[in-house]
Amino acid sequence: MLTPMVAGGVVFPGLFLLSKSTLQRLPQLRWEEADAVIVSARLVSSVQAIMASTAGYIVSTSCKHIIDDQHWLSSAYTQFAVPYFIYDIYAMFLCHWHKHQVKGHGGDDGAARAPGSTWAIARGYLHKEFLMVLHHAAMVLVCFPLSVVWRQGKGDFFLGCMLMAEVSTPFVCLGKILIQVASAAARKRMAGNGRRGIVRGSLPALSEAYLLAIHAALADSAPCTSVSPSVAGGSPVSSPSPVSATPHQPFPLLRPNLSSGQFPSDRQLRPLLGAPDSCIQLPT
Repeated sequence: MLTPMVAGGVVFPGLFLLSKSTLQRLPQLRWEEADAVIVSARLVSSVQAIMASTAGYIVSTSCKHIIDDQHWLSSAYTQFAVPYFIYDIYAMFLCHWHKHQVKGHGGDDGAARAPGSTWAIARGYLHKEFLMVLHHAAMVLVCFPLSVVWRQGKGDFFLGCMLMAEVSTPFVCLGKILIQVASAAARKRMAGNGRRGIVRGSLPALSEAYLLAIHAALADSAPCTSVSPSVAGGSPVSSPSPVSATPHQPFPLLRPNLSSGQFPSDRQLRPLLGAPDSCIQLPT
């Protein structure tokens, strides 16, 4: 009995740590720890679900008599899966912890946390994931003893059918993984843009709306110099001729080229505004 449980205690946490380390260190990804933890937890859940549904299918199809027939995989996988439920309670807490920090509740900048904040996060985790924690605890404290002691080798067919209920879990996890991957890619793209100014590669809707807002807000301000689009090489070319700005004649717009993905840089906008960098910085 101990061998499958020890194997499960090594496989599931080890797979989680391996996946997390790979997502953080792979040169093409370099994900933050929060994204790596959340995706790794989903990957391990998917692996366990695939293993459980496969074992359930083998057991249920091998039993000709639904009461008396036995299959060694039913008891072996039940013991193997017990450590997963214990691990998954902690993995879900880690995901909740990192989501809490990403939302800006403190502690993610390396500063000391306020007293009691860890307990507050734990209470929030138990409040949000109460049913899942209860399910995992019941699987370990109730279902496992009943399966090993009370069944006495009977009803393997029904146990296999119960294990096949996990077949939907990989698809649920896949949806959440895709959402997390898209979120990580968006944050990485924004970090690459430096979060300052309207730079090449910004979102088209944001760039267009922000340009229009700049010209509308500063239409009554002092005259400025017109700026021509950047020449080959990326450096803007400014013209010294003054352009008067009136409420009916706003500054010349530098619209982004949506088809090619090229957007005006802050260096192109700065002469238009006649102001330092702080005037065109995006809010953080």
